[in-house]
Amino acid sequence: MDLVGACRAFVSVSEYGGFTDGAAAAGMSQSVASRRIAALEERFGAQLFERTSRRPVLTPFGRDMLASAVHLVHAADVLLAEAEAVKHQPWRLAVPATCSAAALARLVAEARGHGVRLDLRPAGPSRRKELLHAHQVRAALLAVPAQEASWSVPLGLAGARDGGARRIHVETLRLPPAPRGGGGAAGAPPRRIWIQPEDDVPHIRDPLTRLRDAAGLRPGQVLAAPDLTGAAAEVLCSEDLLLCSRAQADELALVWLPIGELTPRRGYALTVAADGDPLPMADRLGEAIARCLSAEDPGRDGEREET
Repeated sequence: MDLVGACRAFVSVSEYGGFTDGAAAAGMSQSVASRRIAALEERFGAQLFERTSRRPVLTPFGRDMLASAVHLVHAADVLLAEAEAVKHQPWRLAVPATCSAAALARLVAEARGHGVRLDLRPAGPSRRKELLHAHQVRAALLAVPAQEASWSVPLGLAGARDGGARRIHVETLRLPPAPRGGGGAAGAPPRRIWIQPEDDVPHIRDPLTRLRDAAGLRPGQVLAAPDLTGAAAEVLCSEDLLLCSRAQADELALVWLPIGELTPRRGYALTVAADGDPLPMADRLGEAIARCLSAEDPGRDGEREET
């Protein structure tokens, strides 16, 4: 038996003083209201209305039960309203701060087309993890090694000038040995590789640092930048290089080249808070998230690097 529906019929008929008006107010037909009240009386083992009057009159038992029935119906209405509000709450999602405003806007728009409302929180890798663990977001795109990732973004080096090369080898940044005797004019400053905060994570930073050492570069030639803007400014006014994605290089009007010795990759995995449901995000928005991140089909990465 639908206890809430039966109590709703009971309360509404009592309030309106008739089966016809009470049933209509409760959103059901008169016959349904009558059946539900009869089922409730059978469940209770006592009559709620006198059957001898043309208008429904509460029995003493009915009067005693009315307040509890009103309370149950009200509680059910509150529960349904809260459930509807929760369903329509936006998904608060922590995303990489490297995503452009245009890419984030397209992600929000595409999500609405799939019935998902997003509230995006751009942040760096460590901050996204903090937001998720503190339950300040419902989900986060966390930085993970490429082999653990759902989305992968190949990285290269970008500079302000186009030298006509198809790729760049880190070993070419090595300074020539100093002339004997130490005389003469000082040479050009060493070219540096700037690592932006999004890529200052072990699975990207450490291989690049090992490559620096193997290629004979100075320690100061691979640096972690405090912010992307400062790193990009250094690159624009020097021969320095920025570790970044092709999409970022295009946005910054830099010339992007793949690295000859290795292909660092940003890896991203959608991680949902312990009490969250991943299905609306993972099933409906996977392709939209890939476009927002500028993630490429893994099978095409090599092809694009050669173009």
